[in-house]
Amino acid sequence: MRDVLIRLAENDRRLRSQLALSGHLFDGYHPTMRTLHEANARELELLVDEDGWPSQFESGADGVEAAFLIAVHAISRPNFLRRCLTLMKGAANRGDIPAWHAATLEDRIRSLEGKPQIYGTQLDWDDDNVLSPLPIENEAEVDARRAKVGLPPLSEAVAEAQAAAQAAGEMPPAEWLHLQHALDGFAREVGWR
Repeated sequence: MRDVLIRLAENDRRLRSQLALSGHLFDGYHPTMRTLHEANARELELLVDEDGWPSQFESGADGVEAAFLIAVHAISRPNFLRRCLTLMKGAANRGDIPAWHAATLEDRIRSLEGKPQIYGTQLDWDDDNVLSPLPIENEAEVDARRAKVGLPPLSEAVAEAQAAAQAAGEMPPAEWLHLQHALDGFAREVGWR
């Protein structure tokens, strides 16, 4: 399982790098990226059906990280992602995976559903061209929730993400509002909303 997961995640990272270099990464959900994410999700689903959610003990830390990456990118598969969240919460409760994996996936799902996130893990460019967290439920207590799942304070995570984006030369999309409408249309198309 580990080797398959790592290969799938590497394919994802390679395509992301290619799209970033070509300038197409932030033009919306690129069709080639969507095709890869859907194929990876099908592979992960087959593995999960056969063996359950990958654990650090069976798949190693790198295999678990790969499974996590594949899951959070399976955004066109709402039912599968919800199933992954249930499995990941169980695995986190057993200590088989880091708790922040399940927390991040929960935030991803809530954001796709148009709901405020719980842990503040999902960031996007805002209309002021600043990389910022998407809306957070009860933001005053977010750092306490983050600490419980092994995440650093929100301000540190945001500063790190902003610095990484700047170092990588990532810029907000030129047509930010158009992209927001496209993402909302995608969420409706695949059944998140």
